[in-house]
Amino acid sequence: MRLEYPYRTERFGAVRINELQRVIEIDCGARTYDDQPGPSRVISREALQDIERELAIVVPCMNESRRVIEGVLSGIPHDCLIILVSNSDRSPVDRYDLEIGALEQFCRLADRPALAVHQRDPGLAASFKSAGMPELLDDAGLVHHGKGEAMLVGMALAAMTSRRYVGYIDSDNYVPGAVHEYCKVYAAGLAMTPSPYAMVRISWHSKPKVRDNKLFFSRRGRSSEVTNQFLNRLLAEYSGFGTDAVVTGNAGEHAISLELGMRMRMAGGFAVEPFHFVELFEQFGGVLPTRHAEVMGQGVEVWQVESRNPHFHDNKGDDHVTSMRTQALNVIYHSEICPPGLKEQIVEFLGDQSPPRERIYPAVGTLALDRLYDAITCESETFKQVVQRLPARVRTVTPLQRT
Repeated sequence: MRLEYPYRTERFGAVRINELQRVIEIDCGARTYDDQPGPSRVISREALQDIERELAIVVPCMNESRRVIEGVLSGIPHDCLIILVSNSDRSPVDRYDLEIGALEQFCRLADRPALAVHQRDPGLAASFKSAGMPELLDDAGLVHHGKGEAMLVGMALAAMTSRRYVGYIDSDNYVPGAVHEYCKVYAAGLAMTPSPYAMVRISWHSKPKVRDNKLFFSRRGRSSEVTNQFLNRLLAEYSGFGTDAVVTGNAGEHAISLELGMRMRMAGGFAVEPFHFVELFEQFGGVLPTRHAEVMGQGVEVWQVESRNPHFHDNKGDDHVTSMRTQALNVIYHSEICPPGLKEQIVEFLGDQSPPRERIYPAVGTLALDRLYDAITCESETFKQVVQRLPARVRTVTPLQRT
């Protein structure tokens, strides 16, 4: 893969936010990795494959059609581990059973492993509670509904394998080629990073919509524009200079090294993606004390890459866009580093409404993963190891200090 070289980087303490890079070639041929500055950066096929063998791809799923799910699975590179976390309806039709059927058939034909679990499984909830995260449970004693919760569950499952990285792909992507490109971008960004603490975020090339019986390839998302604007205002409050560095505030497609992800708190619902930036700024921005001096020493690299494939997905309506935008502003407003002036701007944008707090969960690294593994395999009725190719036991992970 060949990517544009990022010449500008915005710094916030130990966090380096690289400017948007375009994919120049999805496949650049049999070349070797070249780390010398220039107009482009080349990541060899071998380097990509090395990362893919260490990469788990989490697919949060909720009531998507079987054929769309099958397309998403087909686009994930063969060496990546698939982790399906479903919050689909169990009645009157058990859609999770349909999803498991599709996953098992795909894995059988493709000869590859996968993990799957249902988000509202009582055994899963009990497992997280016993492993040290009761905050993840709602009043009914089940894991909260929400995309962020599904992503947290997926990261915990990835942490129980020998994989070093975790990426996320939305299950409503209609183009398998786009899924494949996103995963290649994840591998390219992670391969470029000398620090073990890295995040790669996708900025889709366009999001097509039908207007007047024609396809219109929109370059901007209604939610992303607002989220990026306020995240950049937050950066500007500390640097004293206006910036447009953040362009992936609502990046549903992103990947992260587990060395970093295990140290970061996660937000619930649609607040999860913009909260990544807020959490990075709070933990490693140098404004607040941090418990992770090792990260401050090596720094956090954030890559933002514009894909070539358009992003075709289901139109979930205006309420969905409003919810995403509002939850993003809520986590910025309630951040410990959000200045009073920016808080006033957020309240004014929201129509003088007081922003509520979103659910914020401890880092996955605070979990007792051995206990979580034992509980899930014993108590969860929906947990599936589709192909028995995973290690018999979880890898050893040193528990991190609770944040």
